[in-house]
Amino acid sequence: MKKWLTLRPGLQWQLLWIPYLIIFFLENNYTVPKYIIHTPLDDLIPFCEWFAFPYCSWFLLLAGVTALLWWYDTQAYYKLVKMMFSGMFFCLFIYIILPNGLELRPPVVERENIATWIMNFLWQVDDPANVCPSIHCQTSAAMALAFSGSRLGREKPGRQILAWCWAGLICASTVFTKQHSILDVVLGVALVVPWYFILYRKEKTAL
Repeated sequence: MKKWLTLRPGLQWQLLWIPYLIIFFLENNYTVPKYIIHTPLDDLIPFCEWFAFPYCSWFLLLAGVTALLWWYDTQAYYKLVKMMFSGMFFCLFIYIILPNGLELRPPVVERENIATWIMNFLWQVDDPANVCPSIHCQTSAAMALAFSGSRLGREKPGRQILAWCWAGLICASTVFTKQHSILDVVLGVALVVPWYFILYRKEKTAL
């Protein structure tokens, strides 16, 4: 195990999940939203419970891309860690100084299926607080960008399209499941944009 970790360093950065999750759950349980996030576009987006599946696929994208880059491309993995954790902790900071929430969830869902069961479970365990910017969208965009710039995705347009489509579907799912406002999505993705110029644009220019 020690030799294995020496050959592929950087796994210790995943320990940042511990303070992140502690702060996140404390904020969600004890924060009272002072600012309700809402845009007129949110009212035009219908609730669709079937987007619960791409919404939950975020966990698979997160674990899968992180593991692949750690195993196959250490430098791309380090770039991912910078983008992902900087954005996540920045979002937590915003939640502290600007506690926000949503009032978008439908009061009653008049149908019953596996997707509505999943949504009811999500709504029970996840309060509509601390939503803007969206960590779901920030991390999804970071995954797609890091994978596209790695040796696994570089010069492989098919894989890049798949990564960005998956991330885009997750971002769309956050508004169709009423877990986020469109504003949360835009600001979440925007957190990743500067990293493109910092980490990847210079490389393309040099080449």
